[in-house]
Amino acid sequence: MPKEAHKVVVIGHRNPDTDSICSAIAYAELKNRTSTLVCEPRRAGKMNQETEFVLKKFGVTPPRMCTDVNPKIRDVDYREMPGIPGSTSLRRAWKIMRDQQIDTLSITSADNELEGIITVKDLATANMDVFDTAVLAKSRTSYKNILETLNGTMVVGDADAVCTTGHIKIGTATPEMLESSVEKGDIVILSNRYESQLCAIEKEASLLIICNGAKVGRTIQRIADETGVAIMTTPEDTYAAGKLISQCAPISYYMTRDNILKFTLVTPVADVLRVMAKVRHRYFPILDEDGKYCGMVSRRNVIALRKRRIILVDHNEATQAVEGFDQAEILEIIDHHRIGSLETSGPVYFRNQPVGCTATIITQMYDENGVDIPPQIAGLLLAAILSDTLAFRSPTCTPVDENTAKRLAKIAGVDIEEFSTEMFEAGEKLDGKTPEEVFLQDFKVFMCGDIRFGVAQGSYMTRKNLQAAQALLQPYLEEARNKQNVEDLYMLLTDVPKEESVVICTGRYAAEVLSNGFESRPAADGSWTLPGVVSRKKQFIPAMMSAYQEL
Repeated sequence: MPKEAHKVVVIGHRNPDTDSICSAIAYAELKNRTSTLVCEPRRAGKMNQETEFVLKKFGVTPPRMCTDVNPKIRDVDYREMPGIPGSTSLRRAWKIMRDQQIDTLSITSADNELEGIITVKDLATANMDVFDTAVLAKSRTSYKNILETLNGTMVVGDADAVCTTGHIKIGTATPEMLESSVEKGDIVILSNRYESQLCAIEKEASLLIICNGAKVGRTIQRIADETGVAIMTTPEDTYAAGKLISQCAPISYYMTRDNILKFTLVTPVADVLRVMAKVRHRYFPILDEDGKYCGMVSRRNVIALRKRRIILVDHNEATQAVEGFDQAEILEIIDHHRIGSLETSGPVYFRNQPVGCTATIITQMYDENGVDIPPQIAGLLLAAILSDTLAFRSPTCTPVDENTAKRLAKIAGVDIEEFSTEMFEAGEKLDGKTPEEVFLQDFKVFMCGDIRFGVAQGSYMTRKNLQAAQALLQPYLEEARNKQNVEDLYMLLTDVPKEESVVICTGRYAAEVLSNGFESRPAADGSWTLPGVVSRKKQFIPAMMSAYQEL
């Protein structure tokens, strides 16, 4: 049955910075207040210390991690049908299949653990195996199954009993012939003939099934009770009873227990399709995050897949987008960067403005929709603007950014200078951090023609912390280049008070591109100092793109 639509994921770029996360939180809040969409902010990577400080200061819970929006089984309208116990009779299982129009059933335990599956093919095989007259004993068929299948009534004995011995016998012959064929523990299907019933009891049959709704005499009942022989009646005739009796066996006897093809809610749909292409099954069990059975999925369900819906903030580059974005339905893009390489399968709402921060745009959208900005959200938006503009020092900063930040500061009740200092100091701490953690705090991949290069950036309020970061990162750069699969790699260490950046790099073209892009030469330690360069977006990347094009 159709499930409730999934929430729309509002998410920024990989290796998220403060703008990426805070804008996602603020925009999800705005969409939830102004549209019918149910939006949830998520993050595409680990938060840096600066962002952690901001969220803690304003008492906001960090968004959940989301590194992959490739469609999973949970995104499919699978059949949320319950499992059935292994004690279920073959006939009952067939009726369920017929009524549910499904050819595979999952057998589960009392606590919903998957024990096996049974298919229409299994039922057909069992139904054709009618010559195994010991099947009820072998499968330990319950009397309840027999009563249900034959629409029977228990006359003598315990309805909770189980068949453990004997063969199925049809007692239509004369008492003399019956006496020679019935053995101790047999299950005997009989008519209303007194002599035959008595004979079966004397031969110590375990169960008598009296057909055609015939009444059982008190004498027979008494003798059967005294000798421990169970008796039940059925309205079915002898032929029907004989045909149905083997269908009383529990499905646990016939089900497949081993090597069951199953999926979990987080199994990628692509993997499911590959499996389905190799086997002839139509339905497959699904397990939840706790390993419990939760439904069945078919090829048809997968074909009718509902794509995950996402809203992208603070980026429009395919190399920066969350994994699987091309398999999702992108509803909106809110960004302040150059228009990149990201393509969509259909038209989307795309808002791109030449301002210093995505948070500035989102603040405008709050105003345009007549929605008051809560102090918490105002604090997040302010932090994003201060972070992206380096407290108004970056050339990317516009008067709109600065005026917006001042208004947000009043709503949040903070002093801009004090807050920005605290925020930057929290972000530049290196205590206990690995080179990779520092490097990935703000890392992005760019393309120029066929060349793929990466640029990371860190901002520092003191020269001491900048130099410490340089010493930590320099030996790690080549390893990072290999891990990120880029031709060249650059690390910008931005001195905020001096408004300049120290660049360290590695790669085939890195030194040549830096020299040509900024008409400068490296220092003795292999680093470049770029006076006045504090913005990756507006100052560093344009110069690098021009230099790469000239190679």
